[in-house]
Amino acid sequence: MDKLHSTANAMRYFEAIEKRISRRTYLNENIEPDKLKKINEYICNYNKLSGLSIQFIEDASKGFNGLIKSYGMFHGVKSIIALVGKTSDPYLKEKAGYFGELLVLEAVLLGLGTCFVGDSYDKKNCPCKIEEDESLVCVITIGPVDDKPSLKEKLVYRMTHRNTVKAENLYESEGEVPSWFLNGIKAVQLAPSALNRHPVKFVYKSGNTYAFVEETNKFDLVDLGIAKLHFEIGAGGKFAPGNYGTYSK
Repeated sequence: MDKLHSTANAMRYFEAIEKRISRRTYLNENIEPDKLKKINEYICNYNKLSGLSIQFIEDASKGFNGLIKSYGMFHGVKSIIALVGKTSDPYLKEKAGYFGELLVLEAVLLGLGTCFVGDSYDKKNCPCKIEEDESLVCVITIGPVDDKPSLKEKLVYRMTHRNTVKAENLYESEGEVPSWFLNGIKAVQLAPSALNRHPVKFVYKSGNTYAFVEETNKFDLVDLGIAKLHFEIGAGGKFAPGNYGTYSK
């Protein structure tokens, strides 16, 4: 088992999964140097593992000025993580979701707030470095937050989580599923998802497991990467990359 999927790391990450909520109100402060050092170390490591060009941007507030699109109202945003990679990479969006969520969980364990941001971010104002053969998939806001969510954050949460996704809506199976599979599904229930849609389906048939998404939304493959990671943390195993990627325990 690689270090990323060690039992100790799985326990750490599951703790973060249970704590994590999307934060949209920030203190507009710099991240403490020791915490920032760790975040940059994680980014460097994940770039090596994934082939992505994930970047920490200390001041990206310009892209959030007056941001009121959809329900994604933000306040006090200063820093972001830009999820960038090769446009030709067939797994670009999935990797962005998978390794972006790993960074989110590490940030939670450092006491920082985070939120995935897609269409409601002005990509033209992103100060990240994007080569001609690269694309910016989405960004993650990151920074110091109050211990308790603001009233606005609570309202947004209620708007987007009126019905918590039921476990049985996340998978298909032939007969009874093993306990490890259900543990994976429980972790997926707590995963962030664009508009809280949770489009990823997990399948257990003839002892085999795989995950897929219909790709009806441009961020569905990002959701696939996030959901796969959560399942791995809960169940203890590893998915092959790609839509319909199979799972090995």
